[in-house]
Amino acid sequence: MAPSNLPESTTPAEVPAPYGSGPGTGAQTPPAAGRKPASRIRIHHLQQAKDNGEHFAMLTAYEQYTAEIFDQAGIEVLLVGDSASNNVFGNETSLPVTVDELLPLTRAVSRAAKRALVVADLPFGSYEISPGQAVATGVRFLKEGLAHAVKIEGTAYYAETVKAMVQAGIPVMAHIGFTPQSEHALGGYRVQGRGDDAQRLVDDALALQDAGAFSVLMEMVPAETAAVVDAALRVPTVGIGAGNHTTGQVLVWQDMAGLRGGKMAKFVKQYADLRTTLTDAAAAYGEDVRSGQFPGPEHSF
Repeated sequence: MAPSNLPESTTPAEVPAPYGSGPGTGAQTPPAAGRKPASRIRIHHLQQAKDNGEHFAMLTAYEQYTAEIFDQAGIEVLLVGDSASNNVFGNETSLPVTVDELLPLTRAVSRAAKRALVVADLPFGSYEISPGQAVATGVRFLKEGLAHAVKIEGTAYYAETVKAMVQAGIPVMAHIGFTPQSEHALGGYRVQGRGDDAQRLVDDALALQDAGAFSVLMEMVPAETAAVVDAALRVPTVGIGAGNHTTGQVLVWQDMAGLRGGKMAKFVKQYADLRTTLTDAAAAYGEDVRSGQFPGPEHSF
């Protein structure tokens, strides 16, 4: 259920199509006379969801068409994740992707999304050296990428970094639990926060919240640990593989929609099978071309 306190026009049928330019841009016609464009989701709307015990949805997006579709479907938050490294650029992990690669993706999503809050990941190596480096990178994502907020991975060690960014006017979502950028240090893709380690996650989350993070994302954390963290925080939490006690949930859209092949993580629910749909469409197109059926007279001038 989308939070009732979020801006009006939450349901897909009520979300006005974006408008501004002509065919080929992803833009649509203006809303009918008398209808106001949907209001932008802001970080205080996410806080209101937490305060009211409600939930919001978050998906990754890396280009204009998925951003436009998810925005019109009522998804409240779009994440331009460093997961673009795997899902756009073909790398095995998130580590190789750079600021210069993510900035144009962020800009495309931000231009296409008329209502959703757009959060950009700061990639590995772009914020760890110092708070000053983090501020400089965050400024680039807000100025050049047109993002509304950024996300960084890290423990309580990064509290001063978060504080510096927030003081500079950069809204920050913190990411704890399994942090993919630290996969080598963590010994691979392993659930975090089991048993006695749960208190460490609570401490990390509190430190990052107190430093000014507007939300804390938890990845691959036992549901009971995530529930304890969520109860300890006044800011909203987002989960991915962290049970259903968080305020928001996020998935990589290619996983959610069944575009990516192979084995899925336990926490992924697939809502479509786009890989089969596109495979069938491409095969049919290829056969039509090879047989001479396409283009037909109706496709010719």
